[in-house]
Amino acid sequence: MDIKFSEFTAKSCNVSLDIADWHIQNQSWAVFCAHNDIGSVIGDLLCASNNIPHQTIKITSGRLQKSSNNIAQVSLAEQQRLLALEIEHDDTDFLNVIDTGSTVTQLISQQIPPQANSALLETLLTQLDLQHLKDYGFRELSTGETRRVMLARAIASQPDFLVLDNPFAGLDIDHRASLTTYLNQLPIPMMVIFSREEDMPQWIEQVAIFSHGKLDTVMDKSSWNSHPVIGQIKSQSKVQSELMLALMQRHRHQCKFENPIFELKNGKVAYSNKTIFTDVNWRIDNGQHWQVKGPNGCGKSTLLGLIFGDHPQCYSNDIQIFGKQRGSGETIWEIKQHIGMVSSALHLQYRVNCSAIDVILSGFYDSIGLYQKATAPQLGMAKDWLTILHMEALANTPIKQLDYSQQRLLLIARALVKQPTLLILDEPYQGLDYLGIRLVRNTLELIARENLSQLLYVSHYHEDNLASINNYLEFVANEQTEGYKSVIS
Repeated sequence: MDIKFSEFTAKSCNVSLDIADWHIQNQSWAVFCAHNDIGSVIGDLLCASNNIPHQTIKITSGRLQKSSNNIAQVSLAEQQRLLALEIEHDDTDFLNVIDTGSTVTQLISQQIPPQANSALLETLLTQLDLQHLKDYGFRELSTGETRRVMLARAIASQPDFLVLDNPFAGLDIDHRASLTTYLNQLPIPMMVIFSREEDMPQWIEQVAIFSHGKLDTVMDKSSWNSHPVIGQIKSQSKVQSELMLALMQRHRHQCKFENPIFELKNGKVAYSNKTIFTDVNWRIDNGQHWQVKGPNGCGKSTLLGLIFGDHPQCYSNDIQIFGKQRGSGETIWEIKQHIGMVSSALHLQYRVNCSAIDVILSGFYDSIGLYQKATAPQLGMAKDWLTILHMEALANTPIKQLDYSQQRLLLIARALVKQPTLLILDEPYQGLDYLGIRLVRNTLELIARENLSQLLYVSHYHEDNLASINNYLEFVANEQTEGYKSVIS
């Protein structure tokens, strides 16, 4: 595979790409960008047939030459596009059951060319640990499971080159390790775009560093660790996170409830064909911060959905929250007004194309989109958040025109803006660039330390552990039910 950028510039809605000279041959590349989501831009450019870019990207000068158009990508933006197609073909209204989308088998089979080996489907299902999920619908899958399906679809197309935009995002520790080994053995040249130092594969040969969309440096792997950009970003993220903390302290209006804040007794979630978890007993008291751990598919997001009230089985469980028994006549809004939520599911569901500032303001009303006039103080706070995030110039830009990282930062600000009693963070860093990860991680540590909100936190990375969290609920296999059970520590 031979790819060459020459005096090349391109622009999406909010990301400019500037590459003076970059020659990619049959090598494995890592691409690092501290600011902005350039991964999906590069992926869309390379995957476009006959050099016609994706509809949201405009080539403004220079040349992009490729020896083959058979290039596949895996990215969160690509996952969003697939979900949009699945929703477009949702037949729930015409069926007696909920349409959960195309099955894993169907999604992978769609990408397999006619001349491919007939065993390719089974091989991919086995290699990417999808065999037990092959008959599941796309919308039934966890974040990590969906990521593996996206990779299987890309490889099924038998590409000449593979673009992987943060491929480890959403995967648990075991699946990250197995994917690293799998990619190392894959006989396809590839480009891995990464936002975390720990996600740099050991087998990478060359590294390209972008700064605000401009190709800054190309180096071999051995030169990466000594590059000064890392130290500069750590300093910048520290300053920004302290500004975010100061903003929250200035508008602090936390209300206290009697213990317990939340309690679940003998919690169980099961479907006709699958038990997710059983025997979950969990009590959260005032001032406690918790981290929820466990492998992909164990029910972490489901458990958090029981708290937030978005999961249908929250009313079939014995739940007490904010002094109210779930199902005793309380409205969902009475509960949600005290909770801030950040999750990949919320990100995918936020399909209303409102402006950036309205996304933040919607946090005051727990709505997807803004449907009432914000007050002057609320508007002032939303503007402060945009300033701290360096997004004030994008205040009126529709969210769908922003890159994935910018969208995620807005949703985090949306959760923080009302200073909730409980702040639920389900893989909050997914899709963030390097600066965004450090900024949010530092801010969450400060929030926990100052007890501005109580954190319920999910992350698969050991590096994301927060010093101020010392309560843990971990899901482990329950051999009696073939699902999971919880262990408190």
